[in-house]
Amino acid sequence: MINKMKSPQSIAELLLSIDVVTFRFNPPYTFTSGLKSPIYLDNRLVMSSPDAREKIVAAYVEAMEKHIGLSNIDVISGTATAAIPQASWIAAALHLPMVYVRPSAKAHGKQKQLEGYFKKGSKVVIVEDHISTGQSSIGNAQVIRDEGGIVEYCIATTDYETKASQDNFRKHNIKRIALVTGKQIVDEAEKRGMLTKKEAQSVYSWLDDSVAWGKYYA
Repeated sequence: MINKMKSPQSIAELLLSIDVVTFRFNPPYTFTSGLKSPIYLDNRLVMSSPDAREKIVAAYVEAMEKHIGLSNIDVISGTATAAIPQASWIAAALHLPMVYVRPSAKAHGKQKQLEGYFKKGSKVVIVEDHISTGQSSIGNAQVIRDEGGIVEYCIATTDYETKASQDNFRKHNIKRIALVTGKQIVDEAEKRGMLTKKEAQSVYSWLDDSVAWGKYYA
């Protein structure tokens, strides 16, 4: 039987325990975009931990039941590629159909962007591993909507709650749900002694304005 994990703090503790979230200040991490960051998050590592995977799936199901209602979900849609594993686990746990959306349509074969059987009018929940700007999630939702699906919710393991993502989700009329936020992860890391108070404040500053933080620490 899967043991449900009810609190964001429990999810934060779990992710920190398997090194999904790590911190580095001198030097900070550098993203592909060139942005400097004191925090690095890789939810793909959950795939490799059966215990963590089971608990994460239980938390997803619990959150969906609480905030959406399982009877209001017909299909699970994963955002390629990072969220495909999460979407697969959730669809299996709920015994629901799953589809996934490619970043762009295939250049060969049927040239599809939406993979899997899909019925118009289906109520679809977008599954993400992590929300940063929200662009990938919204791209997923738009493809589903273009195919005649109904999308009202996106659920993710982690969410940095950036202003850009909040604006994007609001503009496209999508409600967001996260198992844990960036600030809740930093709170837990500080409690566990993984960050000093000063370091925690630095990460909070990055979460509030990553561009300004990057310029200062570059």
